Amino acid sequence: MKSKLYIPARSATLPHTVHVTPESAGWTESSLQVVELDDTSHLELHTGDTEVMILPLAGGGSVESGDETFELAPRASVFDGPSDMVYLGIGQDYVISGRGRFAICGARAKNSFPNRRVAAADVSVELRGTGNCSRQVHNFGTAGVFDADSLIACEVITPGGNWSSYPAHKHDENTPTESELEEIYYFEIKGGPDGSRGFGYHRVYGTPDRPIEVLEEVRTGDVVLVPHGYHGPSVAAPGYHMYYLNVMAGPGAERAWKIVDDPEHAWLRGAWDDQAVDPRLPLHETGA
Repeated sequence: MKSKLYIPARSATLPHTVHVTPESAGWTESSLQVVELDDTSHLELHTGDTEVMILPLAGGGSVESGDETFELAPRASVFDGPSDMVYLGIGQDYVISGRGRFAICGARAKNSFPNRRVAAADVSVELRGTGNCSRQVHNFGTAGVFDADSLIACEVITPGGNWSSYPAHKHDENTPTESELEEIYYFEIKGGPDGSRGFGYHRVYGTPDRPIEVLEEVRTGDVVLVPHGYHGPSVAAPGYHMYYLNVMAGPGAERAWKIVDDPEHAWLRGAWDDQAVDPRLPLHETGA
């Protein structure tokens, strides 16, 4: 029995392969659209009360808004290093054109920020964790790196056999040490050399006061929603690299990613001091 917080690949109406709105998720802030376009198609949209970050997952194209045109340089796949990103603020009509698969990360916003583009070469790449908990983070839209009203977004690459989002952590309360953030995980898995489909697993669990229970096998195009609770690990099966796109936003006044670890497993961070980062990272497989 699948959780209602698991959204299978291609469950939306084309050109959408994923279409998560605050209403469909049962929360108030975060959204995600994934769309597929070809050379003869384009998509006309309006941001409304939502700010968005648009990036190619595979392929490339452009975003037009008003008298501005922003280019999104092609990338072969999500395992081909960071991508260009275009930010659009609230109240904008826009058109996405090109060929490929594009993610539109969104969050409800109150304040208007200027439209702008971040080039792939300017995206900060962070190696987080060590040993078999090593992963690679593309900080194209994180707090402290990119200015926005509410939206926080990043990409994470986890090499096959590794665990990420670990130790499990949560961000579902506004306190001095924690931010209340709704989170979307969108997954892609690199297949095997014989064309086999890769897979991984993702875990979400709650507290006695706010129970939640999710353990799902995930494949390319799948989504898991995290309304609250501890989440992690995201486990990449051996032989299959895992990618996920994180989209987060919350109702708090401060745009910040403040987390607390599951206290039962927080000690693990100290155990990493004597381990090296996985030598497969940074992962940048042109033509993957």
